[in-house]
Formats: sequence, C-alpha cells, structure tokens
Amino acid sequence: MLWILTQNKQSLMNVRDVSVKGKHIVGFIESSLLDQWNKSMGKYESNERAIEILEEIFIRIEESAGASVTYTMPQR
Repeated sequence: MLWILTQNKQSLMNVRDVSVKGKHIVGFIESSLLDQWNKSMGKYESNERAIEILEEIFIRIEESAGASVTYTMPQR
C-alpha cells in the first residue's frame, strides 16, 4: 500500500500507480468498468525534476520493510 501526501498538503492518497506526465506526477487511484480516477500529486519546474521525484518514491518503496509505504511530495 502506497500513501502519498500531495504537494499542496491537501490530500493523502492511497495510490496504485504513480507516473510522470510532463512536469506533473500523477497518481492512479482506482478504476471501474467505465472510468479511471487519476489525480495530480505535484507539479515541478521540469520533466527531469518530476522523474527525480518518481525515482525517490521508488527508492522509498524498495527500502520499505512494511506492508505500507508513505511519501510526502516535496515542494520543489
């Protein structure tokens, strides 16, 4: 289970998938037969910085020994 506190600190999201779309990091939350729910978790100054954040999330998951992982999106 991956819990992410969004960059604006307004949402704590349980996400199934995290991806980079341009300067944004987007979390895939859930899907039904006809719809998918995605939410932007942070926006950064460049695509390269967004990829660095994604790599940080991956490292946090790798280092986790528990069933649940938490991550707070950085401001910059």
